[in-house]
Amino acid sequence: MPMTKRPKIAVNTRFLLKDKLEGIGRFTDESLKRITKQHPEVDFVFLFDRSYDESFIYNSNVIPKVVSPPARHPLLWYLWFEWAVPRALKQIQPDLFLSTDSFLSLSTDVPTALVIHDIGFEHFPEHLDYLPSKYYRHYTPLYARKARRIATVSEYTRQDVCKRYKVDSSKIDVVYNGGSDVFKPVSELVRQEIQKQYTQACPYFVFVGTIHPRKNIANIFRAFDQFKAKYDRDWKLLMVGRKGWTFKEIFEVYENMQYKEEVIFTGHVQLEELALITAGASAMLYPSVFEGFGIPLLEAMHCDVPVISSNTSSLPEVAGDAALLVDPHSIDEIVEAMRRLSVEQALAQNLIKAGREQRKKFGWDKTANALWQTVEKALSDSPA
Repeated sequence: MPMTKRPKIAVNTRFLLKDKLEGIGRFTDESLKRITKQHPEVDFVFLFDRSYDESFIYNSNVIPKVVSPPARHPLLWYLWFEWAVPRALKQIQPDLFLSTDSFLSLSTDVPTALVIHDIGFEHFPEHLDYLPSKYYRHYTPLYARKARRIATVSEYTRQDVCKRYKVDSSKIDVVYNGGSDVFKPVSELVRQEIQKQYTQACPYFVFVGTIHPRKNIANIFRAFDQFKAKYDRDWKLLMVGRKGWTFKEIFEVYENMQYKEEVIFTGHVQLEELALITAGASAMLYPSVFEGFGIPLLEAMHCDVPVISSNTSSLPEVAGDAALLVDPHSIDEIVEAMRRLSVEQALAQNLIKAGREQRKKFGWDKTANALWQTVEKALSDSPA
């Protein structure tokens, strides 16, 4: 009998960076570790743009390939996706190219399944440096039309891509993010120990994310300052995340804060530490201007931590009725939500209870299964 050719899928894994996994990297890591295990009949060729860590070679059906140059700048993005990746795909001859970071190659005939996390740059181009903003706004519509199949991480992003880029909604699947198992509630004793370590034993609001304008950091600082001035509580503000683009104005606001000594910056932390910091918080403060999903909301729900978030973009979809939703542009609304969670224990408990139900809708197993369905559709669909 003739041997049946094993299916082969090439995957863009340039965001699988040891100890540096953030939103896209987390999505890629959590979904691929499950998919590769669940489908031993398929060979997966992982395309890295630099030397890789062996921990990302999840199973024996994963074949790593380093494709140069490292792609971390618009010119290098172009070289990687339009020159290096097509050449690699020609050698590999896969049945499909799966790209999980909103980029694909316009210079290959290999059918592509594309994950688009958000198109916030269309709404707030000023939140990015000039060249990345120009690159995203030029190429992403082309990517969306070229992809045989698209997955978005929320219904909001699905509709956004459809309307903005005139893409037929029938070729877009919603593949929600999940929450890691390391995020879970801690005892009151452990919570006190965490607070001792980070905030001198004081309760704290936690923000998790890149220090970047679209995360609404300046208004978080303004609201926290007003909260402290009005209510004189011993709460602190813990900021967890690295600096992103265009953060100069944010730190000008910070420098002018009356209570800036009550703001603690941790920088980027590893997942296990992040889980403890989240679980130790008395509330999560996440009034972002724009999000494609908002994983920190889900992580807070897994830790039984009440949430303040925004009534914009995908955040109401993720939060459900398990968060206080505010207008991110209204300092007064943010301050009032902070005040309420600092004094209304019954409200906090109701949000925690609602969060236990809301979090059941999401999970990385569900993410992997849904992404695989997108892959199967891309393999079977006729070209778009």
